[in-house]
Amino acid sequence: MEEAEDKYTKDGTRDIHGNPAIKKNTGNWRACPYILANECCERLAYYGMSTNLVNYMKTRLHQGNTTASNNVTNWSGTCYITPLLGAFIADAYFGRYWTIATFMIVYIFGLTLLTMSASVKGLKPYYCQNGVCDPTKTQTALVFLALYLIALGTGGIKPCVSSFGADQFDESDESEKKRKSSFFNWFYLSINIGALVASSILVWIQMNVGWGWGFGIPAVAMAIAVVSFFFGTPLYRHQKPGGSPLTRILQVVIASFRKSGVKVPGNTSLLYEVTEKESAIQGSRKLEHTNELKFFDKAAVITQEENKKSPVNPWRLCTVTQVEELKSIVRILPIWASGIIFSTVYSQMSTMFVLQGNTLDPHMGPSFKIPAASLSIFDTISVIVWVPIYDRFIVPFARKFTGRDRGFTQLTRMGIGLVISIFSMLAAGILEVIRLRTVARDKLYDYNGYVPISIFWQVPQYFIVGAAEVFTFIGQLEFFYDQAPDAMRSTCSALSLTTAALGNYLSTLLVTIVTGITTKNGKLGWIPDNLNRGHLDYFFWLLAVLSLFNFVVYLWIAKRYSYKATVEDEVESGSA
Repeated sequence: MEEAEDKYTKDGTRDIHGNPAIKKNTGNWRACPYILANECCERLAYYGMSTNLVNYMKTRLHQGNTTASNNVTNWSGTCYITPLLGAFIADAYFGRYWTIATFMIVYIFGLTLLTMSASVKGLKPYYCQNGVCDPTKTQTALVFLALYLIALGTGGIKPCVSSFGADQFDESDESEKKRKSSFFNWFYLSINIGALVASSILVWIQMNVGWGWGFGIPAVAMAIAVVSFFFGTPLYRHQKPGGSPLTRILQVVIASFRKSGVKVPGNTSLLYEVTEKESAIQGSRKLEHTNELKFFDKAAVITQEENKKSPVNPWRLCTVTQVEELKSIVRILPIWASGIIFSTVYSQMSTMFVLQGNTLDPHMGPSFKIPAASLSIFDTISVIVWVPIYDRFIVPFARKFTGRDRGFTQLTRMGIGLVISIFSMLAAGILEVIRLRTVARDKLYDYNGYVPISIFWQVPQYFIVGAAEVFTFIGQLEFFYDQAPDAMRSTCSALSLTTAALGNYLSTLLVTIVTGITTKNGKLGWIPDNLNRGHLDYFFWLLAVLSLFNFVVYLWIAKRYSYKATVEDEVESGSA
């Protein structure tokens, strides 16, 4: 009875070592609705801006297809690079709760500024036709200042909120551990519920009511996100920051090079580790020694000189757990890199898919027209359909064959998504071939109207991307949380998000290279402003080939990956 009571503390601080200290009636699913509601509203705000941003760049800032597309992907990329900063602050200093709380304020400030730039006279760019009345440099600069403040704000929220939600489940409790896997599915579902509202209602408002309202509503949604997050405060479990992960990594690297001439003992129990049950790193369990990347083991070798010294100099001698932290990050990196091309494919929904959709017939009935950017609603619907199917049907079915609680390993799940993403590019390419044949047949090369093909023929490519997300993106969320060292989970979540950033930057690079090569000698190229005279299908084929190559490399990497093991895991498996 004493042991049961000892599990709960007054301050609600969670110690994720072998001896959890958790406040009774906190965490678990009772805390998650506030986190999920926060994420839903925050993503509504984000997608309320980003989904149709390429059209805002074209119609209000008067940018061409290539420039508008690149500006959107560059901004989107930055939104997924800034999480590295937010994650570092969370893991090293503030903790996840206060990092989220602080950066939400920056986010709201950016949204308010963006709303003002689209609605306040003198700040908003004029609506112009035929290239007349281009916005001033100040007006353009204000738009980009607002966007990059939002990018900074999302940098403190995005890497922390999924990890903060997962922190609500006690890993030493088997029933809670199983629920954590479902949490990632429902977390991603909440993202897409927000995206559903953004890509349908908000895009329509932006195109038919005005950009002031179209950006103002996301600002209100973000305010609701803040209220929801703070409302759940009494129920949250908190993991204390473990100090600078960057410092610990540098200590291992420097100590290893300082001892480059030292031989690692054959008996790894002779390597340095603290004798206490808990590791020397606050908020982290001890990690079991692995035989990979043996060079870094030199940092944990106790020399005669160090055997006499006390206290230990961490720049000369590191614990096995600290060394294994670095090894965990290095092992994750190849898996991380394989997500970049997938993110490039995903980024086409807010750029090339929209530009393709702008040329197709958007009519629903005699008078209503659906904006091209609103077609991303079918990606969202796909995710909303597939998440419960995956959680309630696919996982139990796969469990019968694999014997695993999760149905598939995380790596298998991600690999399935990579394969599915190839078909999204094939679907987009096939539609573009049909569209160009229709243009040639009806001599519509310089026609400013719509090609007589319904925009709803884009639905399959969006739906396939959504199915791929359920496997790859959710698999990544779970993989990077589980495989991260305990005190570096925000950092590793941010690392997974950088694949989205690099995917966007790679898209920009590919568009720039393709445009540079295909416009030589006065040619219009693959992606001209008039797509009727271009070959957007070639760009989709290029992405399909790159995705196939990426999957083959991923298979080779995944086969050689070894999952993280804590000392507790080894003790439990040994006693079992």
